[in-house]
Amino acid sequence: MVCSVGAILALMYVIVPAVFAARGEHRDLTLLLREIVWASPTLLYLFAVWSIGSALGQLAKGRLIQPTLSSALRRVGLALGFGGLLSVFGVTNLMRLLGDERSSWAYFDVAGMTLGMIGGALFLLGRVIDQAGLLQAEMDEMI
Repeated sequence: MVCSVGAILALMYVIVPAVFAARGEHRDLTLLLREIVWASPTLLYLFAVWSIGSALGQLAKGRLIQPTLSSALRRVGLALGFGGLLSVFGVTNLMRLLGDERSSWAYFDVAGMTLGMIGGALFLLGRVIDQAGLLQAEMDEMI
């Protein structure tokens, strides 16, 4: 999924504009910049998906589940959290700066807000798993 969606994004925002520029057809740069800003949270969401796949790959290689799970939860949580924040606040305000009249101060994107909240919860859950591992190690030393 990461490769296919990443390839589509590269095609849309890198390869096609380069082909147009090579043929001498110039697109409006602000329009291209608006499209890139609009799609920027997608990169963070793709990083979250890639992090899940990476963690599953590490588990398949025999790495311990507790450190793998906690680091994966923190990475996925940060990526989803920042992607949600960027989607709700960053994109709309950057679009306003680029001259989009339809943008407001905060676009109430329910999907972006939900992903941001889930990301925050996953990050905190990763921290809880870290603390549980430390407590377990301390208890093991006592026994």
